[in-house]
Amino acid sequence: MDLDINQYINIFVEESKEHLQSLNDVLLELEKNPSNLEYINEIFRVAHTLKGMSGTMGFTNMANLTHDMENVLQAIRNNEVEVSDEIIDLLFECFDALDTSVNHIIDHGSEGSTSNKDLIQKLNKLLSKEKNNKNNYSQRHTMELEHHLVEVLNKAAQEGLSAYKIDILLKETCMLKAARAFIVFNTLETFGEIVYSNPPVEDIEDEKFDLTFSIMLITSSIEAELLDSLNQISEIEKIEITLLDDSIDIIEINDVEPNTDKDFSEFHKEDTKNEKETHSNVGKIGKTVRVDIDRLDNLMNLVSELIIIKTRMDDLSGKATGENMTEAIEYLERITTSLHDAVMKVRMVPIERVFNRFPRLVRDLSKELGKEIDLQMSGEETEVDRTVIDEIGDPLIHLIRNSIDHGIELPKDRIKIGKPERGNLILKSYPDGNNVVIEVEDDGKGIDYKKIVRKALEKGLLTEKEAENLSIEESINLLFLPGFSTAEKVSDLSGRGVGLDVVKSKIESINGSVEVESVEDKGTKFIIRIPLTLAIIQALLIKLSDEIYAIPLSSVTEIVNISSSDIRDVQGQEIALYRGKTIPVLRLKALLEIPEDDVDEDLVVVVVNKGEKQAGLIVDSLIGQQEIVIKSLGKYLAGIKYISGATILGNGNISLILDVNSLI
Repeated sequence: MDLDINQYINIFVEESKEHLQSLNDVLLELEKNPSNLEYINEIFRVAHTLKGMSGTMGFTNMANLTHDMENVLQAIRNNEVEVSDEIIDLLFECFDALDTSVNHIIDHGSEGSTSNKDLIQKLNKLLSKEKNNKNNYSQRHTMELEHHLVEVLNKAAQEGLSAYKIDILLKETCMLKAARAFIVFNTLETFGEIVYSNPPVEDIEDEKFDLTFSIMLITSSIEAELLDSLNQISEIEKIEITLLDDSIDIIEINDVEPNTDKDFSEFHKEDTKNEKETHSNVGKIGKTVRVDIDRLDNLMNLVSELIIIKTRMDDLSGKATGENMTEAIEYLERITTSLHDAVMKVRMVPIERVFNRFPRLVRDLSKELGKEIDLQMSGEETEVDRTVIDEIGDPLIHLIRNSIDHGIELPKDRIKIGKPERGNLILKSYPDGNNVVIEVEDDGKGIDYKKIVRKALEKGLLTEKEAENLSIEESINLLFLPGFSTAEKVSDLSGRGVGLDVVKSKIESINGSVEVESVEDKGTKFIIRIPLTLAIIQALLIKLSDEIYAIPLSSVTEIVNISSSDIRDVQGQEIALYRGKTIPVLRLKALLEIPEDDVDEDLVVVVVNKGEKQAGLIVDSLIGQQEIVIKSLGKYLAGIKYISGATILGNGNISLILDVNSLI
């Protein structure tokens, strides 16, 4: 029977991403606390699971790499190898290789041609080197056992019985591993009592093990008798029997009350329970419902159509006289609002999905640059639309790189100016109305705005006259110009003129904004505002001649009437006084190339904002507030100036949505 693997690729990718995230998190914790065996156990479990999954899917490169990772991790668990910086760095390299393979599978449906031979050689070389070092250090063996097993061993010794640890390796050709293990158990039970197995019996029965398992046996028999019987069983590659006597140091762990009344199966239930509890404490994978994004988009389109129908009925209600029509509209409005909220909640995901990749990024960059940096994250539970999540990752990576490379000083330089040796990088997120705010803040040297202006002059990005009139804020905003960089030399991290302009354009492409606050020698803060959703928004409908346009309500500050005589022209820019300060005034008709009619003395001005900046948009008249469905203009019309999308009105006509960011 031919098995269509393609139908399982999506499930494989989703689960692999979760396991790799767990691996990344636990590796970071292990680096802080190398002696914690539970972190090693968790990494082993992830590697083992990934090996099984990739083997089933036929991704042999991933399976081979995780197999050799298991060997190193098992050696650590057996106390044959000690955790070192070299091992942790190598495990991070393995993580990167696995992540690359999964990303290749996402893009191409296959894991690529990289065999990971170099990494596998490194793992094997490191394993043999560390084992030799360990053996040279001490010929004595140690074993970690839980309290109740130590009690069992002591009791056996008092009764003159022997305790053996028996390691079994099955042949790779073994077809029925669980059945073969069952024969081994039955054979050994004729000699005495099995008090422990690794993995637990339940996992062995379900074939949730590779080719190896261990058993602890209490018996009056000698090693040779056990070996003779086990050698009669076919499909066994290797048998190792260790007598647990005075030559082995027993280390007691998990000090729980002994319970000798329980039989062997009861012990296993307890072991499995403890293992699950430990697992949940080390790397929690959130309970999620996986839904195909296409189905969600389809559901969102249905909601969109409902809202359009509601708007059309709204138009009809003005002409109809019966109360039934009004009631129907109210009922439909309640349904569409509830349905919209429900769908949005399904689409909302915590921003943690983006944040959780940054501890590793900060760790790698700080090591590379010789800086000591503490990353503090908060607000990971803040939820945004899935489409926003997909777009915000790259801009944040640029900003974090920028803070580490340009912002935070080297330890010796920080000490000279009286700062703590370790730098701080703060990443936080919080909801703000219909937006989510993300802040990236460092306590570094801040931005030298004079240097920015000098560089801009050198590159011919502005004239001497323009430079003289720039405020500090405007000088700092030059950083967002395409091709701008203050780096003195090109490195892997900076100086290529790609960075902050990419951040700005990417964030503005999802109707967001980015601002900078900086104090010299104190630090810099980048503030990103992004919409909660990109699908359905509240908008202000305005009229320009015969055309209707929509302005996102989240960008509207106020609507005011201004007299034409109150508008002044300063160096080619029209300005007006608004609440005690001057703001630029934009004639939308001129910008959108709409023929100008006779200009009235009294002008209707919509004051809009982009972060702290404000501007007044002159419109012909106002229609009112309305919930609109954002429709993309498509690839053919992408990149049109001042327009971010379109919507369908109640009468079936199309209204264009103004892009406030590009207008300001």
